[in-house]
Formats: sequence, structure tokens, C-alpha cells
Amino acid sequence: MSNSSDQNIPNYLVPAILSTICCCLPFGVVAIIFASQVNSRLAAGDRAGALDASNKAKLFTWLAVISGLVGSAIYIILIVIAQQIGQ
Repeated sequence: MSNSSDQNIPNYLVPAILSTICCCLPFGVVAIIFASQVNSRLAAGDRAGALDASNKAKLFTWLAVISGLVGSAIYIILIVIAQQIGQ
């Protein structure tokens, strides 16, 4: 039986998929794994497990986004430095 508080646990599946595609594959895959566990744990009645999986999905989604941005910034800086050396 599902109550209204179960509806307040987001699974973060869409952000996890987008962060996997656009940012950082390793963290994104882990985020997808945790995001996919949320609904099944809710269906099994494990609200605490669903909340834990939701929080971990959110964490790894943010880690994917942040590492993707940091990696892109480092790449751009290295390209600029390489161009300056080559001149």
C-alpha cells in the first residue's frame, strides 16, 4: 500500500541519465543504479531503503555534474596553455 509520503521520495532517474550522458560516465552509472532502486524499494515497503537510495542517487548525480564541469575546465585550460606554448 502506497501512502502520500512515498510520493515525496524522488528517484532522480532522469538527472542521473542526463549526467551520465553529458558529464561523467562512472559517477553517472552509479547514480542510475541507485535511482533505479528507489521505486522497487518503495514497492517492497522499504521506505528507509528507498530514501537512502534516493539520497545516494542525488549525491552521485551531483558528483557526475561537478566532475564533468571540472574535467571540462581542466581540458579547456590545457588547450589554451598548449596553444600559448605553440605560438
